[in-house]
Amino acid sequence: MDEVVEAAAVVSPSPWSLLQGLLALLGACVAYRAAERCWLRPRRLSRALRRQGLGGTAYRFPAGDLKENARLNAEARSRPMPPCHDVVPRVMPHLHNTVNEHGNICITWFGPIPRVVIAEAELVRDILSNKFGHFEKFKNKRLGKLLALGLASYDGEKWAKHRRILNPAFHLEKLKRMLPAFSTCCTELIDHWESKLAGSDRSYELDIWPEFQNLTGDVISRTAFGSSFMEGRRIFQLQAEQAERVTKAFQYMYIPGFLFFPTQNNRRMNEINREIEGNLRGMIEKRERAIESGESSSNDLLGLLLQSNRDSGKGGLRMTTEEVIEECKLFYFAGMETTSVLLTWTLVVLGMHPEWQERARDEVLSVFGRDKPNFDGLSRLKTVTMILYEVLRLYPPAVTLNRRTFKEMQIGGITYPEGVILELPIILVHHNPDVWGKDAHEFKPARFAEGISKATKDQPAFFPFGWGPRICIGQNFALLEAKMALSMILQRFEFQLSPSYSHAPYTVITLHPQHGAQIILKRL
Repeated sequence: MDEVVEAAAVVSPSPWSLLQGLLALLGACVAYRAAERCWLRPRRLSRALRRQGLGGTAYRFPAGDLKENARLNAEARSRPMPPCHDVVPRVMPHLHNTVNEHGNICITWFGPIPRVVIAEAELVRDILSNKFGHFEKFKNKRLGKLLALGLASYDGEKWAKHRRILNPAFHLEKLKRMLPAFSTCCTELIDHWESKLAGSDRSYELDIWPEFQNLTGDVISRTAFGSSFMEGRRIFQLQAEQAERVTKAFQYMYIPGFLFFPTQNNRRMNEINREIEGNLRGMIEKRERAIESGESSSNDLLGLLLQSNRDSGKGGLRMTTEEVIEECKLFYFAGMETTSVLLTWTLVVLGMHPEWQERARDEVLSVFGRDKPNFDGLSRLKTVTMILYEVLRLYPPAVTLNRRTFKEMQIGGITYPEGVILELPIILVHHNPDVWGKDAHEFKPARFAEGISKATKDQPAFFPFGWGPRICIGQNFALLEAKMALSMILQRFEFQLSPSYSHAPYTVITLHPQHGAQIILKRL
C-alpha cells in the first residue's frame, strides 16, 4: 500500500508544477502573438505587396518607420523655411522623401502595420467615394477617445445613425440662425484689436494664432452650447493640450499596451479627458432635464442635436449620453481647429501677397461697405471664396487621411490584403504639379475662378474636407465663419507679415504655425 501511495505521489503534479506549466503556456501564447503581430504578419504582408510591384521602405522591427519619421520631423522643425508655399518637405519630410524615391503609390510602415501611401488624385477621390467598396477608418479607439471619437471615427450602421441625427443641426437654414453669434464674436475680436491700436503709434504687432484660437473657441462655445467664451474656454484649452499629447503618444504606438503605462504623458491625457467629459456631461444633462420639463430646445448645436436625437425614436435608434459627449468633443475640436487654422494661414498668405489682400478688401467694401456682413452678401463674395479655397489647397488643416482594408480589396490594379492602412496624403495631392500645373506651389486664387471642378487639369482633386459620402459635415459652418471673420477684418484693417515672423508650418493633428503668426496691424 505504501508503495502505491508513493508511486501516485510521483506521477501526480503538485499545484506549483501546474502553475508553472500554465505560466509557461501563457508566456508561449504571448510570445507567439507578439511574434505574429510584430514579425511574421508584417513579413507576409510585405511579400504580398511587393510581389505586385510596389516599392517602399523596408520593415524595421518593431517600430517600422515611426522612429525615422520622428527624427526627420525633429530635424525639419529645428529651423524655419523660406516664406514660400512649397511646404510639404517640412510638414511631411518622411512621406515626401519616400514618394520621391518610390513613386506615388508606395509602402511605409506604421509600427508593424503596412501603410500604403496613395498620392494619385483619381485613386484618392475614388477611395473617398467608396468606388472600390467600403473601407474602415483607421483608428486607435483608446487614443481617439482621449481626443474625440464621434462621427468622424465611426463606420457602417453606427456612422449612418449618427450622420442622420446630426444632419439637421447643419442644414443651411440652421446655420443662417448662427450668423448673429458669428458676428458677435468677430465684433469682440475687432474691438480687442482696435483697443491694441489705440495705445500704439498707428501700427501694432500681433500674433494672430492665439487670437484666432480664442475667436473660434468663442464661436463654437456660443453656437454649440449657447455659453460664453469664459465658460467654454477651459474645454478648448484642455483639448489644445490634449492634441499635443496625443501627437506625442503616436510615436510609441508600436509598443503593445503603451497607453496603459503610467507615464507622465499618459496620466495627464487621462486627467484631461476626465475633466472634459465631466464638464460636457453636466451641460448635456442640464439641457436634457430642461427639454423633459417642457422647455423648447435652443437653436445651438447641442439643442438641435438633442432634439433630433429625441425625434429619432427609442432604444438603439438614439445616441447614448456617452455618444453625445463624444460628438460634443468633436464639435469643440473640429469646430475650433479647422477655422482657426484656415484664418491664420489666410492672413499669413495675404500678408505675403498684398495685391490679393487689396482685391479681397475692395470686394468686401463693395458688397457691405462698413456694415456688418449678412448671409446673402457672404454668399456673393467670389474673390474671398477663391482665396479661402487656395489657402485650403496649400495649407489644408488635415494634411492626410487614412483608411483601412477590412477584407482583401483590389484598388487600381493592386490587391490589398486585409489590415493594410491606406494613407491618402491630401497635402501632397494639393501640391502635385501633374494635377495643378507647374505653378502648383504658387498662391494663385484665380485657378478657382470657375469653381472647384475647373481648378485642375482633369477631374476634381481638392479634398480639404474629404470627399464623397463622408465629406465633413461641418464644412459650410467653417467656411461661413471664416468668410465672416475675414470680411470684418478687411473692412477695418490692413496688415503685413512682421519681421519677427518665421514661416514654420507643422502638424499637431492639424497644420499649425510652429512659432506663431506675427503680423503688423494698421487701422484703415
